[in-house]
Amino acid sequence: MTQHPPPRVVATDCDGTLLRSDGTVSAYTREVLRRVTGAGVGVVLVTARPPRWMEPLADLGVDGLALCGNGAFTYDLASRTVVSSRLLEQEVLGELLADLRRGIPGIRLATEGLDGHAREPGYEGGAPDDDWLVRDVEELAGRAVGKVLVRHDHLHTEELTALVAEVVGERAEVSHSGAVRLTEIGPRGVTKAVALAAWCAEQAPPVGAHEVWAFGDMPNDLPMLAWAGRSFAVANAHPHVRAAASDAVPGNDEDGVARTLAALLGLGGPG
Repeated sequence: MTQHPPPRVVATDCDGTLLRSDGTVSAYTREVLRRVTGAGVGVVLVTARPPRWMEPLADLGVDGLALCGNGAFTYDLASRTVVSSRLLEQEVLGELLADLRRGIPGIRLATEGLDGHAREPGYEGGAPDDDWLVRDVEELAGRAVGKVLVRHDHLHTEELTALVAEVVGERAEVSHSGAVRLTEIGPRGVTKAVALAAWCAEQAPPVGAHEVWAFGDMPNDLPMLAWAGRSFAVANAHPHVRAAASDAVPGNDEDGVARTLAALLGLGGPG
């Protein structure tokens, strides 16, 4: 790897990147994150996870805010609350849900909003203990949401994402984070990169893109990786992510993010 100055901020995706495949975070990674923040480098979690899935990550030793829902929600890790949001406009949401229902036979829809998560009858997926509100499409369209989830029983993720993008056009952001047969839709102009850039601009002094290192594994990470001054793809990353990143690192099950930070920042092994 080429020599680079140390970053002021490390931005990392969670599932498939910082977390192991079983969703856990190793003691090694926790210790390295503690040392990174102790060295004065900020660590920001930037994830597709909805706010309701952030509580298990609140004890990683990363203080401050996390950017979740692909940038739609800003989440305070200490108070475990959403402090700001970027939401789909009500009129656009209604149009999108109706057009998706007409345009792609066999889909099931769900939403992630400020008042929780809701799905239409027949939608399956999520964590086993998820307590979904069940609503028809019209009722889903009446909620304040930061993300729409589109699921299909048979279409593969890439195929489904292409079909959804064709229906949605430029009205919203379409991406996927690697979940099987699932595509995500966020507000127009809202990506991980947009949310991270806004957060960096609010710091004192502001953090420039060249001062940020970003880690990711899936297509929804691509805008963030393109924006950051230095980008890292874990070994298990999607081929498009590996091609786009400036650096390749070990996989998530090998604690690739932590090992890379420890080596490049001269932090040594955990005590």
